[in-house]
Amino acid sequence: MVLKIRLARFGKRNAPFYNIVVAQARSARNSKPLEVLGTYDPIPKVPPASSSSSAEEEKKVKDIKLDISRAKYWLGVGAQPSEPAWRLLSMIGLLEPKYRASATENDKEEQYR
Repeated sequence: MVLKIRLARFGKRNAPFYNIVVAQARSARNSKPLEVLGTYDPIPKVPPASSSSSAEEEKKVKDIKLDISRAKYWLGVGAQPSEPAWRLLSMIGLLEPKYRASATENDKEEQYR
């Protein structure tokens, strides 16, 4: 039984909302998962604590909520994250980012010497 950590889409047409789930690899995207690890809201919103500041200084953030201990358990058991799930897990610090920023021109020149 191959397990995947992936995103299951919920929400409205132009307002997506995702559950971060553990499911069997061959099951459909929105089928019943084995476990729901957390949620991800990709639409940037102003955090409630800073809502009193002026409109120019507001910084919008995307909301990621995750049960880190359960995510570590499923990664330890061998669940493979999908590409978007890998990106979210690397933002939190559970996985290494797959792609790093490209090297600067000076670094490239030093590699070829």
